[in-house]
Amino acid sequence: MTTTRPEITAALARGVQRMLRERGHAPLLELTLANGRRADVAALSPKGEIVIVETKSGVEDFIVDFKWPDYRDYCDAFYFAVTPEFPQALIPEDVGLIVADGFGGAIVREAPRHPLVPARRKAVTLLFARVAALRLLAAGEG
Repeated sequence: MTTTRPEITAALARGVQRMLRERGHAPLLELTLANGRRADVAALSPKGEIVIVETKSGVEDFIVDFKWPDYRDYCDAFYFAVTPEFPQALIPEDVGLIVADGFGGAIVREAPRHPLVPARRKAVTLLFARVAALRLLAAGEG
């Protein structure tokens, strides 16, 4: 059975969310940042750190993505999440690496920490809180 790229992406995001929740993080899907970039998964850690995870459904998806460095200014830690079949050697050494499927994930390489400056941390945290609250409200209106 062939799995489509959107199905792979959705499974990766689901597995990453589960893994992050197990680590005590609060994840959100598709968070649009102030620079207009949309993070596949953003999470707030128990310590208030912002983590961004960019999911890659395959090699082609990774190769054509030139925007991922734009996320670094909006997080303390940046990861790529890939499937178990993905050739991990393609992922740059200066970012974190998660291997995931639809059921969970594992951090293969921790992301280097680049602490946000206080003003940016406040702005991203407020964005995160507002988006989460609005989504919760919208879910209750259904």
